[in-house]
Amino acid sequence: MSTMHDVLPDHMLETFRDRAAGYDERNEFFAEDFADLRDAGYLRLLVPEEFGGLGFSLQDAAMAQRRLAAAAPSTALGINMHHVIVGVARTLWQRGDARARGIFEEVVAGEVFAFGISEAGNDLVLFDATSVAEPVEAGLSLQGTKIFTSLSPAWTRLLVHARRTDRASDAPDALVFGVLERGARGVEIKQDWDALGMRASQSCTTVLDGAVLAPERVLTEIPVGPSPDPVVWGIFGCFELLLASVYTGIADRAIQVAVEISRTRMSHARGASYASDPDIRWHIAEAGILRDGVELQLRQVSSDMDAVGTDREVQHGGRWFILFSGLKHRATETARQVVDLALRSTGGSQFRRGSELERLYRDVLAGMYHPSDNESVHAATATSLLGPIPTD
Repeated sequence: MSTMHDVLPDHMLETFRDRAAGYDERNEFFAEDFADLRDAGYLRLLVPEEFGGLGFSLQDAAMAQRRLAAAAPSTALGINMHHVIVGVARTLWQRGDARARGIFEEVVAGEVFAFGISEAGNDLVLFDATSVAEPVEAGLSLQGTKIFTSLSPAWTRLLVHARRTDRASDAPDALVFGVLERGARGVEIKQDWDALGMRASQSCTTVLDGAVLAPERVLTEIPVGPSPDPVVWGIFGCFELLLASVYTGIADRAIQVAVEISRTRMSHARGASYASDPDIRWHIAEAGILRDGVELQLRQVSSDMDAVGTDREVQHGGRWFILFSGLKHRATETARQVVDLALRSTGGSQFRRGSELERLYRDVLAGMYHPSDNESVHAATATSLLGPIPTD
């Protein structure tokens, strides 16, 4: 079985780090990184070995994404969305669900999955949709706009959701989740990505204008609202876990850069390197303490997810979603604090355009915009502890 260091050797990661600044400056997709990762089998990371994959667990994949993000955050974030979908298939497979097989087979055949769920103004995210699905002869006709569709230049399969409305019947609306193919009629990819950070992810807008979702491409259909459906559970959990891993990787690299600079940067007043300055040491120590706490959470949540469907399964019940969103929230907020501490400890040279910490500072800010956001995490946790807000 391949290990993380087999598929992400040090020399490859150094190459990725060297390329990252250029991708960022040119606002360009990480095409060479993508080709290298594909050749290394990295897109088959979560596919079980019996299907032709590398057989990584979710915990293994989380650690690999963390390692990749420490070299090239935008590359890791872009690839993350493919891994989320394959991770969903893995969680289905762990439960003995046959729907996993089709996704595994497509990945091994070379298909690249992306995540088309986010919508402007839809703060319910997975639990509702502003995109609509109306029955037509060939399946469901989709209308809507998906934002932050990472891997836009490379994906061949797009997981989407929409609110199904059947005007010809009195049936209640439902949420449908399914997979569209690149190049299908009614799927338009806008070339509109020009963001502050995570620029190489090329997370462009995708417009669905009559795109038809065939019945055999539907993964699940559920009532509108929170749901324990295994597809929704898998999307939520894999998205938050792997996202937390990427931002923890950014924190890893920020600490490493701060340590390297503090050891070589000399204090005129002290006549010694800043590595001996008590204030600088405190900043870097605080960064390490914060990062270490998230690392432990990553290991525990991923281990619990890997145990689903086994005799080691942990019965979190309705708390799963709180655990997922809390992990993502703590990881992204911690990474922002760590990068800030790294900047404070390395002097004004890192404030210059083009420095690595300057780029990490911009990249890490994207974490606040991924679901679950700060407000929704606190609202959901308050409800779980205090109950819903009383209504008149």
